[in-house]
Amino acid sequence: TPLYSSAASDVYKRQHQVRRVIFASTGGAIYGNPERLPADETHPARPLCPYGAAKLAVEQYLSMYSRVAGLSYTCLRYGNVFGPRQDPDGEAGVIAIFIGQMLRGESPRIFGDGTQTRDFLYVADAVAAALQAIGEAGNETYNIGTGRQTSVLELVAALNEVMGCEVKPRFDPPRVGEVAHIALDCSKAAQRLGWRPSVGLVDGIAETVRWQTRQGLYGR
Repeated sequence: TPLYSSAASDVYKRQHQVRRVIFASTGGAIYGNPERLPADETHPARPLCPYGAAKLAVEQYLSMYSRVAGLSYTCLRYGNVFGPRQDPDGEAGVIAIFIGQMLRGESPRIFGDGTQTRDFLYVADAVAAALQAIGEAGNETYNIGTGRQTSVLELVAALNEVMGCEVKPRFDPPRVGEVAHIALDCSKAAQRLGWRPSVGLVDGIAETVRWQTRQGLYGR
């Protein structure tokens, strides 16, 4: 039986008792370089990197399974999520990476000139959105962010303020496929889920610094 058939989908649902999926998608990469900011959910999805394309593909699979097998889903298009427990030595998560570099006395590495902007979302707010989505009707997509643009240079300044240092960044050539500017219009989540972000960037950075310091991750 083809994987996409209704019969196969029904078998899968019965075996694993899957009735509903909350999918952590991306708002930071799925829209590409937006035509308008902040971008809402009606903005065309034009990802510039494999990560964004893969998230969009899963959203489409969920929509298809909803049509053929009645699966209920909610897609949460998150901004740039950060906070405690994020790996400072990973490939993603610029705030965790910068904190780790600065705790080791290194200069944070910026790709491009640092004027690119992101919508940074604290992890507790990301979790709160997922919990709110559990009770909603389903088959909807929501942006989950702050609606505010923060440049990478502004991020370094905030980190210096919180950490009480004056570290200068180093600059490398920009990477292909990176979005220049993004901010997410989250009014739909506010109206339908009753969700709004509650933790500001500086407070979130402070919590992340405290966690990494306690873990001794700067010693790697």
